[in-house]
Amino acid sequence: MSLLITPRLRLEPLDDRHFDGLHELNRDPVVMRYITGRPDTPDDTRLMIERVKARWAEFGYSWWAFVRQDTGQLIGSGCIQHLNRDPAGPLETGWRLRQDAWGQGFASEAARHMLGWAFATLRPERVCAVCQPANTPSATVMERLGMTYTGLGRWYDMDCKRYDLTTAQWAASPAKARYEAEA
Repeated sequence: MSLLITPRLRLEPLDDRHFDGLHELNRDPVVMRYITGRPDTPDDTRLMIERVKARWAEFGYSWWAFVRQDTGQLIGSGCIQHLNRDPAGPLETGWRLRQDAWGQGFASEAARHMLGWAFATLRPERVCAVCQPANTPSATVMERLGMTYTGLGRWYDMDCKRYDLTTAQWAASPAKARYEAEA
């Protein structure tokens, strides 16, 4: 499993030791409004961790915990997974952060490193990301990463905007240059 180090974060493969921090994140209704539409229960968080551990074992990628290097606190989580949890689908990246970590560049920083790892290790033709149309902050991160809006669709039982990043777009993107400087 892959530990990723960014200038301010450790991206650790999500497992049982992250339960408390992950549940704190996932039980916040504001954080979850665009993800599931409701806060997670402790059982929801446990089931997520079990699914994630199984995907790490099966695929060699899944969800990471975003742990601040300076405090050791879990401030978010993010993934490389298959869109709509369908192994036949394209790879997808996504993220969520605690409210007190919003607006500080953590999502972009973590996403650059997840994408850099995915393109270098898995070598996909493209990686996509989806968000509900009202989730402007996530769409802004996608655009900062060099992703291109490709249209609306239905994923995870929600209407979502989809953004794609091809291998060629990643190779030419300022996000890749920044990732390489940070790595």
